[in-house]
Amino acid sequence: MQDKASQIIDHYERHATAWDADRRAADWNDKPWHDRFIKALPAAADVLDLGCGSGVPVARHMAERGLRVTGVDASRTFISLCRERLPEHEFVVGDMRSLQLARQFDGVLAWDSFFHLTPDDQRGMFDVFARHAGPSAVLMFNSGPRHGESVGQYRGDPLYHVSLGPDEYTALLDGIGLDVIAHVVEDWTSAGGRTVWLAQRRVHRTA
Repeated sequence: MQDKASQIIDHYERHATAWDADRRAADWNDKPWHDRFIKALPAAADVLDLGCGSGVPVARHMAERGLRVTGVDASRTFISLCRERLPEHEFVVGDMRSLQLARQFDGVLAWDSFFHLTPDDQRGMFDVFARHAGPSAVLMFNSGPRHGESVGQYRGDPLYHVSLGPDEYTALLDGIGLDVIAHVVEDWTSAGGRTVWLAQRRVHRTA
């Protein structure tokens, strides 16, 4: 099944225009979590948006709230749309798995993107999170409710998803110095059924 993970980048590039139109037409059923993420950040925070898509609604909403957004996506079409819509912010064509921007951010977001990676690639992403998460940084991502793989579809093409188990996510976060501050499994009230993780960099105090 994991061979379908290798098709994700081509999938989104091939369907970028249709996906953008569908996303803009749909209800934004996960907005409360994005507001919670923003509320946890300082004013004018720098945010790294991994798998930013076309920038609507998430990156645009963060920009409207005064945050400085750096978006990364492997789809050139998505990044082109982001640059047109949010020219005062930075958008990079790149693969989140190998990202090295040589700077840190107040917030790191991997929403509706991280769960397309294979289990080993997801584990490797915690090094990427650690490299880019500054002191007191907030991280938010979504996963599946339990360990397992599934293949959905979009416009007739397979769409791969996978999740590690909750204990492993908790351990991986702890391993890079982040504490879970909120975790809801299949939140139908404010996340459209998504399973959400919100974590923050642990503050080390000296005596």
